[in-house]
Amino acid sequence: MAAPRREATKIIQLIRKVLQPHKEPNNPLRFADYGIAERTQPPPDLPDGPAHKLSDNYYFTRDARRDVLPPTEIFNGAQRRLTSGESALESGNVKTVRPGHTFNWETGKSDML
Repeated sequence: MAAPRREATKIIQLIRKVLQPHKEPNNPLRFADYGIAERTQPPPDLPDGPAHKLSDNYYFTRDARRDVLPPTEIFNGAQRRLTSGESALESGNVKTVRPGHTFNWETGKSDML
């Protein structure tokens, strides 16, 4: 089925008729209702080729989309690594480290030395 002819408004048609020195040509390949390029050929009946089935096609192995896998998980926060009875550090002996120089409010001096 051919594409329907595009229609312009009456004002645009009048402007085209006045400003164009020649009549607008009709494209017989686009609009089949002119009868110039008849489409009477039967649809092609081709035998199956090497690309008929995707699994037998060599493009199947060259398709990069099939090599994509889901992202690998490198860290799981819910997983516990230490078993009961083992301790990496004593929790009472660990002192937190603060970046930069701090101010000791008890002595009134900076701890930068």
